[in-house]
This record gives sequence, C-alpha cells and structure tokens, in this order.
Amino acid sequence: MIESETGARFLIRGGRSLSGKVRVSGAKNSVLKLMAACLLAPAAYTLSNVPDIQDVRTMAEVLQHLGAVVGFENGVMNVDTTRVASQTAPYELVQKMRASIQIMGPLVAHYGQARVAMPGGCNLGPRKIDIHLKGLTQLGAEITSNHGFIEVQAPRLRGTDILLEYPSVGATENLMMAAVLAEGETLIDNAAREPEIVDLSKFLVSMGADVEGAGTSTIRVRGVKELHGAEHAVIGDRIEAGTFLIAGAISGGQVEVEGISPRVLDLFLSKLRSVGVEVRENSHSIWACGDVERYQGTDIATLPYPGFATDLQAQTMALLSVAKGPSIVTENVFESRFVFVDELIRLGADIKVAGHHAVVNGGRRLTGTIVCCSDLRAGAALVLAGLAAEGVTEVREIYHVDRGYEDFEGKLVSLGADVRRVA
Repeated sequence: MIESETGARFLIRGGRSLSGKVRVSGAKNSVLKLMAACLLAPAAYTLSNVPDIQDVRTMAEVLQHLGAVVGFENGVMNVDTTRVASQTAPYELVQKMRASIQIMGPLVAHYGQARVAMPGGCNLGPRKIDIHLKGLTQLGAEITSNHGFIEVQAPRLRGTDILLEYPSVGATENLMMAAVLAEGETLIDNAAREPEIVDLSKFLVSMGADVEGAGTSTIRVRGVKELHGAEHAVIGDRIEAGTFLIAGAISGGQVEVEGISPRVLDLFLSKLRSVGVEVRENSHSIWACGDVERYQGTDIATLPYPGFATDLQAQTMALLSVAKGPSIVTENVFESRFVFVDELIRLGADIKVAGHHAVVNGGRRLTGTIVCCSDLRAGAALVLAGLAAEGVTEVREIYHVDRGYEDFEGKLVSLGADVRRVA
C-alpha cells in the first residue's frame, strides 16, 4: 500500500461520469476483530481477502508488539501467536485506532489479564467503552484504570447473562471473544446484528468455539476449554461497496461493485432508489446508474444494523447535496458525525445542522476548493463531492481515508475519475 502521510492530499478534477466495475476489498470492520481473535489460542492462523489499509497495518503492529509473528502479502495474512509474551497494548498504537480495544476480550480470556491504553481513532465524539467493561465485569473480570491504561484481570471468566444497554458492535464482539473460553454458558441479549458479527462468529467456530445466534439480537456462547488455529476468508466491505455506488451515482455514471451481497445493504439501496438512482442486484454484485438532474431529496436516519449504517451517512449526504429539494439526515449513532458538514458547505452545499439533525437543501452547484478530512468516512464523502464539483477539489489530511479504503484513488481512476495523490 502507499504509506499514509499526514501531508498527503487528493487533487480531484470533477465533472467526469464514472463507468465500470470495481471489486470491494475485505471488510475493515471485520478483519480487525478477526486479527484480535487470533490471540485466543497460541496457534497459526491464515486470513485471506485482507484489505491493505492503514488500520490493518496498525493492528498488525499491535499483535507484533505482543509477540505475535505477522506476515502479510497479496491479501493473505498469516498470524502466529505461539510466542505472545505481553498482554499490554501501548498508547502509541492504540491511539491510532479505536479497534485496538478489541484485544482486551481475547487477552483476558486466554491469559487472564490485559492492559490496554484508552483508545483513539476517528474524531466522532466520546464513544465510551463502558459497555465493554461492564460486560467483562459481569463475566468475572476485575477492572482498574491507572495512568491512562485499563487493566483487566480474571484468573477464570465465568459465563453469565449479559443485557447490553445498547447494541454496540465493539462490545458484542469483545464479549463474544471473552466468552468463548469462559466457564459455562454466556447469553448476550440486545447484541449487535451486523454482518461483521456473523463473520467473527464463523471464524470463532472454525477455531473450535461454540457460538450460536450471531446475526440476531441474542447470542449464546458455550465456553470451551481450548481453541486452535484456523483459516478464514474475510467478507466483502459493505461500506466500501456503498461508497463506490454513490461515486457512480453522484457522477451521473454507472458503476457495478462486485464481491458483496446486496442483502447486507438493503436499506441503503432502498434510499438510493428513493433519490432516483437505478439499482440492480445480483447474488454477489450491485449495479447503480443515474441522472443527477433527476435526483430528488430523501430522509435518512442512522441506526444499528439492519438500519441505515452510520458509516454511509456522510457519503449519502454528499449525494443529497446535489439532489433537488430538501432532505433531513438524522444521526442516531455518533454525536459528532456532522463535524465534516462545514467542509461540504465550502464546496457549495446548503446544509444546516441542529443537534443530531441536518437539513440538506439540495440541488446546489458544487465548485472545487480546498477541504480537509476530519475522519475516515467524512474523507470519502469529500472525495465523492469533489467528483461532482466543477473545477479542482483539493482534499487534505487523507491519511484518514487510508485507514479504511484500499487503493481508493486507484479504484476511482479505474472507473474514469480524475484523482491524483500528491505527497
């Protein structure tokens, strides 16, 4: 991959209609948890369809810091955790990526202890990890916080009934991984239902775990005494798929994304159709085409899966900015998701934010200017807006984009976009 640089930026010359096919990479929101799960047993693991993105590189550094041996080439990652000797994840790595917190459950489950720096990642507001910690406490862990580190200790975890106050994806995954080696049965109620949860469950089962109900609101985990190495192919990235479908739509072109099941994007595709985008579905691909002049605004509200994904909200708002008429976007997941709106306004969008609502008065002419990424999905949204803008758009701080999209500009160029990375 291109090494991420703080000063790197994209130069986008808008006005080109995108056309062609693009294959989505493995899901960022799945692979990071699969890598963490490799800590559950000292063994050798092989993951395929792994995206070459900065977050994967960071998680590999975390595993290597703990003593694991990680090899990664051509989408295949080999992880050997037989020499893991440390249970401490340092601040320097955890601050780069919030998903680092996912090593907590596996470490305490197998080694009886974990010491993890308070997490960082995207600037989306105070996404607290209280739900993770409360669940681990219910499993019998003792948790303390000292000098910016969370310390978790439990000689043996014991299964119990856990009711999550919110269907947190991260907490569901962390508790699943902790419970697979706990004594007895664990029932996780109000669990997250995302496809990435199902992917993690399949990997855990291939390691010898006893997990049922992933993809529903109730997950049952029966603890086993030990696990073993396994091989697993990462599912396609539904957020990347949605991003490229919007790229085709906002440019007035036609784009087909391959390597994804349409059923994981049902509500998103429904909203595209509401705007006026023509969408066709096949078993493992989705095609989108549209005429920008005929788009109409629509309302969206983000919710946990199977609701509208918060990770597609910013990109969709870029599309709504060029669709005629008003749209209301309601953000119910991350309170600071609208921090990028000022940058869209700099491009010519008419958006007014009130609390967790944004009113988009669409149909405005976007014109190129300098904008700055505030987080991963906001960065993607600004690139998409640049595709529709007149003239040249300069998108800065694109290291955010590199965290979650593999060869983003390369894939866009293959579809006919005029996008250049400048160091």
